[in-house]
Amino acid sequence: MAHPATVAALATPHVLATEAGTRVLRDGGNAIDAAIAAAAVLTVVYPHNVALGGDLFALIRTPDGAVRCVNASGWAGAAVDAAGLAAQHGDSLPPRGAATVTVPGGIRGWEAMRRFGSRISWSATLRDAELLARDGVAVSPSLAHHLNDAENDDLIGTEDFDRVFRPGSVPLGVGDMFRQPALADTFATLRAAGPDAFYAGDLAERAVTYLRSRGSVLSLRDFAEFHPEVQAPLRAEFGDLTLLTSPPNSQGFLLPYALGVLHERAIDDPLGKGLGQLLGVFQRGNEIRDSRLADPRSAVVDIAATPVGRPVQPRATPDRTAHGDTVGIAAADGEGYAVSLIQSVYYAFGSGLIDPVTGVLFHNRGCGFSLNAASPNVIAPRKRPAHTLMPAMTLRHERVGHVLSTMGGQGQPQILGQILLRALGGASAIDAVAAPRAIVGNQIGGGADAVTVEADLSTTALASIRRAGFTPVEVPAHTESLGQANVVFVDASGLMTAASDPRSDGAAVVVHYPRPLR
Repeated sequence: MAHPATVAALATPHVLATEAGTRVLRDGGNAIDAAIAAAAVLTVVYPHNVALGGDLFALIRTPDGAVRCVNASGWAGAAVDAAGLAAQHGDSLPPRGAATVTVPGGIRGWEAMRRFGSRISWSATLRDAELLARDGVAVSPSLAHHLNDAENDDLIGTEDFDRVFRPGSVPLGVGDMFRQPALADTFATLRAAGPDAFYAGDLAERAVTYLRSRGSVLSLRDFAEFHPEVQAPLRAEFGDLTLLTSPPNSQGFLLPYALGVLHERAIDDPLGKGLGQLLGVFQRGNEIRDSRLADPRSAVVDIAATPVGRPVQPRATPDRTAHGDTVGIAAADGEGYAVSLIQSVYYAFGSGLIDPVTGVLFHNRGCGFSLNAASPNVIAPRKRPAHTLMPAMTLRHERVGHVLSTMGGQGQPQILGQILLRALGGASAIDAVAAPRAIVGNQIGGGADAVTVEADLSTTALASIRRAGFTPVEVPAHTESLGQANVVFVDASGLMTAASDPRSDGAAVVVHYPRPLR
């Protein structure tokens, strides 16, 4: 008997991830399955941006119209000693090493996502990731760039990094075959034993043994007792759209904050002659984020109560470059499922720690904590750090309008805001994603007041930035330091389009696939 067909759209930053998501759709999965399958593949092919040892945030819309946020950001160990770390490191943790590793939440995040309506088995979802890790993949331009980027010179000569990425002391180059047999075996274990293996089974024991050998205080209980938080998303009205994003400890609040101020001030042409004003709004939002954002389970987070004109001090997070090494996935289907998934290792290659037995690379999200005892974001036992990851979605009359995702570190709210404003101005998905960007803040260095612009930004927009008192620093057009975005747009008739950022190695598809018979 023939299966009726439905339509789905998927966009990811690597073509092999998009292919994996497309396969599970055609095997009977839905947008949730496609997003997880793509994310799993990205941990293999994009290890500078994402790994099994990283965190996850996702927005999930189900056919009943409900939208939930999965916050799978991991916590610090129960034995963490803030005073001891401050005595050793000062006001901030170093960017690499065991002290920066919090419990990786990503795998538990996939598990939580599946509970909203997954249609294919856990094992089938991870199949492509295992096969690609075992058989090998060609090194992408983005991975090769980061392997040769001076910002990662601190990793060269370290045992873990050289073993995986510099075999024979030679960095992998574009097109070289990249095999990860230990990681393939870990995926095989996960496929057979499920996510519990990573948090309470053999993989957990191995992770803790490895991390503690490098100086971590994480314990088996820290892993076993961690579970994601499923939350109501932040909601804000913007024109005829409802904007949804992730609540604290995520910086998601910055997007509705900035769009709300944009509306209140009636800023005209915010991507052209009003761009300088828009960046000024985001600059103020960044100050609020950096002074007040923290884990609401451990600190009072009163972001919404901060008036636009009030000074904010002290800064809660170190003024360091937010490298934005993250992946964003957008997926939607005709049955009413939609997913914005963001997953990350934070800095390129995270903590730099890669277990030789399991092949798992661990993130460095812990360096998002402060060591200043007066900060709401000071590190503490079982606390989650302030987080840059922020999925986003819009609804139009409670139906999906836009599924938005991006990498880009501290600039994520600005990237998503510029894409959404272009879309509302009539731009297609690909034109909205490919358009030139400008970001205020410590995006590529320069501090909180720096403005980074792509070389193809219009002269009108540049003049606006200068009128606002900023000095723009130009980078090449379509540079990934200003983010890799992936989107799905759904128009009022239900027609889906998708786009993957030309700043990435990705692909976007709209596919027809079988709908399971009921």
